[in-house]
Amino acid sequence: MQIGIDLGASKIEFVLLDKEGNEHHRERVDAPKDYKKTLSAIKDIVIQLEKKAGQDLPVGVCHPGIHSIQTGLVKNAPNSYWINEKPLQKDLRTTLSKEIYCENDANCFALSEAIDGSGKHYNIVFGLILGSGVGGGLVIDKKIVNGPNGITGEWGHNQLPSIGLKDVKIRKTNLRAGEIEQYVAGLGVTKGFKEEYNRNFDAQRIFELYRKHDIDAENFIDEYKERLSMSLATVINILDPDVFVFGGGVSNEIDFFDEIKKKIKKYVAGGEFEGVFLKPKFGDASGVRGAARLARTTNY
Repeated sequence: MQIGIDLGASKIEFVLLDKEGNEHHRERVDAPKDYKKTLSAIKDIVIQLEKKAGQDLPVGVCHPGIHSIQTGLVKNAPNSYWINEKPLQKDLRTTLSKEIYCENDANCFALSEAIDGSGKHYNIVFGLILGSGVGGGLVIDKKIVNGPNGITGEWGHNQLPSIGLKDVKIRKTNLRAGEIEQYVAGLGVTKGFKEEYNRNFDAQRIFELYRKHDIDAENFIDEYKERLSMSLATVINILDPDVFVFGGGVSNEIDFFDEIKKKIKKYVAGGEFEGVFLKPKFGDASGVRGAARLARTTNY
């Protein structure tokens, strides 16, 4: 049995998972949005689940942002500001007096889907998050690949490939100018549509308008398709994964993945692409299930 905890911006989700992947308990509570209270809340959760299981259990925690290998601090988690620049793993180990394994939420998403989710039959799995922001995790042979800097999979922070200067419109966001995230994430879609057409809608509504053949939305999403295709090609040209597993709210709005796969061929080396695009088996629960897998002691 293993405990998984997903530390989100608004909720903390936790699960009690056995090695076969069966859930014995899963629950969500409000996130306290305070660092010390977060540590205390996680301690209470672990005590609760260990009491239910009747034994001491390994614990994995997934969170937004990067877990710095050099400093042990959480980096780049603006929506969970109370854990940003904090030694979360170290402090949890002190609070609970036991080993705690912390990891980026996209990596946990990818791990879950690689072990017993949509990607379980593939060796190289790229878990890709398209939500309000963009994230990614790389799993090879059922193991997370972090790299020496802990940033493997952060494809959204690459610069958007551009056919010409006119294609890059620097947007006034809190993200670095020109990053892929600005153009393919939900917040980027909202800002881009407003700047292009002076119409203020969230990403879900813009995709809805596209499906209803609104001319502005159709033109905008046609550009989006090209940008997403170029962006995915940067991952393919470097990693060439067996499968992409797509998570996040924006990915749920996309009904043109076959079209994206055809467009990608223009941007990948050799002009050929036969990769696989899949939706996650466990949906939003993939993150917390992957967190539970962090402390696994068996091979899958």
